[in-house]
Amino acid sequence: MHTTIIDTETVQQNSKHLDWRIIDCRFSLADTEKGRLAYQTSHLPNAVYAHLDEDLSASIIPGQTGRHPMPTPETAAQTFSNWGIDGRVQVVVYDDNVGQVASRLWWMLRWLGHDHVAVMDGGWERWQKEERSETADVPTIARRTFTPQVRYHTFTDVNHVDSVKKDPSYRLVDARAAARFRGEVEPIDPVAGHIPGAVCGAFEDNIGPDGLMKSQKGLRDRFRRVIGDVDISHVICYCGSGVSACHNLLALLHAGLGDAKLYPGSWSEWITD
Repeated sequence: MHTTIIDTETVQQNSKHLDWRIIDCRFSLADTEKGRLAYQTSHLPNAVYAHLDEDLSASIIPGQTGRHPMPTPETAAQTFSNWGIDGRVQVVVYDDNVGQVASRLWWMLRWLGHDHVAVMDGGWERWQKEERSETADVPTIARRTFTPQVRYHTFTDVNHVDSVKKDPSYRLVDARAAARFRGEVEPIDPVAGHIPGAVCGAFEDNIGPDGLMKSQKGLRDRFRRVIGDVDISHVICYCGSGVSACHNLLALLHAGLGDAKLYPGSWSEWITD
């Protein structure tokens, strides 16, 4: 069972396995159709496509939700069922941005009780660099039944974040780049800055110069500098809209530090109040 990171060779060896599901999560905030068009041009064999806005998010409610609100467990379960996922299936997710969007789907499956899911290390760029097989064919997937089992300990809401934001026994970790965290730039949201009491833990720092996830020791050292000696159950990850924060959750688990919590609404929800 692969539960955090998986290498490209293992993915290729199992790409035709009936109990493996490969999901392409390429997406661009600047051009929301770019990922789908890229998938239609070329993708991993037997991969299906997941659109961040349509498949991995609910509809935005202006003034109430963040930019990528989480779908209900029932809606997500229907999507996963349509992709042919049940309790027996090993899921592999990838994108073209070091796993930023793929980690959102990784977290969603774990949120609903499915541990057999891993992010392909190096993503689409690594796959192409290694000249592995590609196709434009869209696979025909037989529907299976995904039964959600919500893990309530994996996430928290704005009220809880507000109540612990200055508590030294908690740590809020912002996954956005340092300049956005400091409020020097804000290319997406109408308000710049960060949640009071938070620390910056940019998700890109989980990746080494080779484009792969850093070693488990490297990740442990990084996050000990970010979270100190705070218990992992008191670590809350957020970002702009609950997407790149999942990359930190992935890295923390891969490092052997355990399951932190996601604040799904993140900064874009926080600033609606």
